[in-house]
Amino acid sequence: MVIALGITWILDGLEVTLAGSVAGALRESPTLRFSAADVGAANSAYLAGAVCGAIFFGWLSDRWGRKRLFSITLFLYLAATAATALSWDLPSFMLLRFLTGAGIGGEYSAINSAIQELIPARRRGWTDLAINGSFWVGTALGAGGTLILLDPRIIDPELGWRLAFLCGAALGLCILFLRRFLPESPRWLMTHGRIEEAEAEVARIEAMAGIAHDAPPPRSIRVRPRPTTPMADVIRAMFGVYWRRTLLGLVLMASQSFLYNAIFFTYAMMLTDFHNVPSAQVGWYILPFAVGNVLGAVLLGRLFDTIGRRRMIVFTFAASALLLAITGLLFRQDMLTPVTQTLGWSITFFFASAAASSAYLTVGESFPMETRALAIALFYAFGTGLGGVVAPWVFSLLIESGSRTSVFWGYAFAAALMALAAIVAWFLCFNSERRSLEDVARPLSAVD
Repeated sequence: MVIALGITWILDGLEVTLAGSVAGALRESPTLRFSAADVGAANSAYLAGAVCGAIFFGWLSDRWGRKRLFSITLFLYLAATAATALSWDLPSFMLLRFLTGAGIGGEYSAINSAIQELIPARRRGWTDLAINGSFWVGTALGAGGTLILLDPRIIDPELGWRLAFLCGAALGLCILFLRRFLPESPRWLMTHGRIEEAEAEVARIEAMAGIAHDAPPPRSIRVRPRPTTPMADVIRAMFGVYWRRTLLGLVLMASQSFLYNAIFFTYAMMLTDFHNVPSAQVGWYILPFAVGNVLGAVLLGRLFDTIGRRRMIVFTFAASALLLAITGLLFRQDMLTPVTQTLGWSITFFFASAAASSAYLTVGESFPMETRALAIALFYAFGTGLGGVVAPWVFSLLIESGSRTSVFWGYAFAAALMALAAIVAWFLCFNSERRSLEDVARPLSAVD
């Protein structure tokens, strides 16, 4: 189940890595001849597609169910990323990147909703961070693949970047088999009046886990099933009853989105333009960066279930801000080599990966189940729209200027956003308990 859920993040990590790693090949391509600004605009198109896909498919997920959306969004991703390999100019490349992002963004809400509804609260912190951290497994796969596909001694770079995108489609195709074993959310079935199906899914899950359902739940609620939740109820929950959680979620999502998208989408350009690293060798520097991110999510994830959400959210966001500011200052003073630059990023994102994943954990645990997928989608969309879509384009312009000072101020702004998120989390985050807020953010259809 964890692999089938985590594949979305693996695919996203693969796509983002490919987009960053092939930046040099796209700029050197005799067919495309992209500038740095063109690469940044294409990356922003991918993120814009993810925003639109998250909202649209998140809305459908609360109506059609989690499992059905898994197939629809994965098929969209497969078709779009395979077609990207056939791009012939900037508009076609941007359109196909937009559709690829829509497929990935559409899975975010369904995947994170499923995590909240299928994983016990006492283990959810580590599980959520581990699944979201699998993004960096995709990053490692993408980095390793580009070492071969972009090496001119092995493959013509003009063909290599096209094969790189086809590899993403091939990986997604293999995952369709795993998706067959994912259960539908029993809670979603229950709130839509499909009680017998919900009981059957619970029995199947318990049989797979080797446990018997021989004890009644410690407490129960009465639920009024309904096929859809009116948008008025969604708005009331987000901006009325739970407005503090809405503010917290927006700040966490926007800050981590700006940090990641600004730096990672321009990772290759930083190495090639300022450190003279050949584009074919960029993958060697992305691999340790990916390892640091995976380790951060896996090793720190346990602490979210033991020390608590609030303390760990504040700590990881604050640590990320401080380390990013230090790395940016050293870069401005021209004190970093390609190796030490990568080391600085790896240490910074050891903490930032846990911080980014905790944003999804917080949003998922804070809102009623009928609106959970749409709430996650809206937070992702608003956060990425506010902090992520413009970031790759802005940073590509800063890099293209050739000014270390300009790039440093971009880093400083990203660090300031992470610090602001830590401050907001300290005042607004829920208590550091191992349980989730489901008992508080009870179903909108519950009858007292």
